Amino acid sequence: MKATKILSLVLAAVLMLGLFAGCGAVNYAENNTEYVIGVSGPLTGGAAMYGVAVANSAQMAVDEINEAGGLNGIMFKLIATDDMHDATKVATNYSSMYEGGMQVSLGTVTTNPGLEFKNLSHDDNVFFLTPSASGDKIPEFDNGYQMCFADGNQGKVAAEYINENFSGKTIGVFYKSDDPYSSGIYSQFKTNLDSSVTVVETTFTDANTTDFSTQIDTLKGCEFVFMPIYYTPASLFMMQGKDIMLPHAVYYGCDGFDGIDNVDGFDITSIPQEVTMLSHFNSKATEGAAKAFIDKYVEKFGADTLNQFGAAAYDCVYAIFNAMKKAIDEGKDIPVTISASDLCDILKDQFNGGFTYTNGATGDSISWESTGYVNKGAIKYVIKEAN
Repeated sequence: MKATKILSLVLAAVLMLGLFAGCGAVNYAENNTEYVIGVSGPLTGGAAMYGVAVANSAQMAVDEINEAGGLNGIMFKLIATDDMHDATKVATNYSSMYEGGMQVSLGTVTTNPGLEFKNLSHDDNVFFLTPSASGDKIPEFDNGYQMCFADGNQGKVAAEYINENFSGKTIGVFYKSDDPYSSGIYSQFKTNLDSSVTVVETTFTDANTTDFSTQIDTLKGCEFVFMPIYYTPASLFMMQGKDIMLPHAVYYGCDGFDGIDNVDGFDITSIPQEVTMLSHFNSKATEGAAKAFIDKYVEKFGADTLNQFGAAAYDCVYAIFNAMKKAIDEGKDIPVTISASDLCDILKDQFNGGFTYTNGATGDSISWESTGYVNKGAIKYVIKEAN
């Protein structure tokens, strides 16, 4: 009896070891007939303008690639899932995409969900190139890259603009202190701001996103207000403060301002102040790749969701496609059933090896650092001039 029990325990141990040895080794793409790209973003909810733009633009790029014959005859498929800008929904979305054959990803659209996605994708070694999750820690691991400027870079470039144009003057700052996106940008902004610039600072949190009267009163004398926040609270601040803030004041945001001129119920033309933003995309471009993207997007989806998030997603798909094509041209084998981990290793070699994506909607020459941060030019974009 004792020998039987010992044998049973040994067999159980062997089975458990075999089970653990197989963990993480499953290739969920083994039955794929197309290359599968996944993305999680807010397709509904308060940030839906961003997620819908990304899903639309990524699908448009996929459709174009497929219409042109795919990659050596193999087509692409996009899976877009809704996280409602809620990090708690990311794990479910990720699992459904990964187990559904996802081999490469655009990560998430916004930063908070992206902080969850980066950990999950790192565990499985899934390559992602996010169009718009701009947190500095999004590309923390070697499988993550950004098409957008990292928050720190946005804060640094914004500070350089202030240093050049407002030296010795006073500016206002309005940011969301409990949001990694907003506080991350502002942290780098403060670090790079010239000591001659005086800052009048005011904040808000999730506990109060409907009444900004106190903050408006604090900033009402400022001629320039830096707002590293998303468009929903920004538009509310502008509406509530349009007759209180200085009429010649300038509001200056980062990529979170993109789409503010299309917010439901918000008439930006009624705001007397100038509204500007730091961007890598000009939605009023009249030439080049940006103009070509704009024309195709507006014809297919209309102008309501046209923004840099979508333009960056369009570039993400094409950058991944071109990196895969370059790898194949260099002798790499990328079968349609390649595992996400194996494809990740191939793409990391490309993005860390001098790969450049040219003639994009968000940049003429785009490359990446080994940190996952993007290298490309930035523009100051005037959304609305002062009345």
